[in-house]
Amino acid sequence: MKRYLCITLMILASASFAAAQVGYSPATDVLGAHLNYGRGCAACHAPHSGVYGNGNAKTADPTTGTVALWGEDVASLYGQTITTGGGGFVETLPTSMAATTPDVSGLLTCLSCHDGNYATGAMMKNKVYETLPSTYGNFNNIPTLLGNDGTSVGNYLNDHPVGLNAAVGCGGPYDWDCTQTAGVISMNGPNSSRFVQNYGFFVRLSAYNNTAVVTCTSCHNQHLMNVVKVTNGPKSGLPTGTYATMFFIRAPYNPADSNPLTNQTAQFCRQCHGGESNEMNNGSAVTVF
Repeated sequence: MKRYLCITLMILASASFAAAQVGYSPATDVLGAHLNYGRGCAACHAPHSGVYGNGNAKTADPTTGTVALWGEDVASLYGQTITTGGGGFVETLPTSMAATTPDVSGLLTCLSCHDGNYATGAMMKNKVYETLPSTYGNFNNIPTLLGNDGTSVGNYLNDHPVGLNAAVGCGGPYDWDCTQTAGVISMNGPNSSRFVQNYGFFVRLSAYNNTAVVTCTSCHNQHLMNVVKVTNGPKSGLPTGTYATMFFIRAPYNPADSNPLTNQTAQFCRQCHGGESNEMNNGSAVTVF
């Protein structure tokens, strides 16, 4: 009897952790830092005339504004090469906003504000916008000035692999038991499908040359800083509802969670890094919330 009671209490406790996360209601505008000091959407998406419509006449690029009505100057980034992930991933940026590769909207546009090396005219102040938990320490800088982050100028080696060569695979020693077709990953193996049930697959990978690749927007939803919507179904086994997140992460990602057993931040990374997951290492005690 005691054994069954203990099991019941454990189930109820786990359910209470999950229930505490669902239904999160953000107290500030969901755009967060991307309100851009009151300028709002128009800071990035100029309703008319692209960069020129935002009063920035530094570029003579005739394709300005042709992608997502982009209103930030990207000309200084055209054709530049950045090397990320410790040196193993070399990306030559597009030479035009009219290029059809996914690194235009998924990387080039992001760097027009977040690069501190080639795009130094952006509005970034390199300070944390969100209130971080004490466990994150006192370091107040955030990776908003890539290429000029306090190390040597032009250093992208300490940034996550990104670009057309930052491929995500299936079946390797560090990958999921998933399948990939034309650059689309299906989490349909015994372990990967169990991971989706335990957490979810929220990343939005891009397809390039029939291969799934990582861009900035794979992990970050630039329009929702503090909240993420989850729908129970093929992409996640979590209860349907809204969950807290931080840093524009596309998934439940809350380092301020008071539950000492939470592993949701690790689970987010494991969406691509399957070899380090509980499921791929015969782990059965998976606690998310």
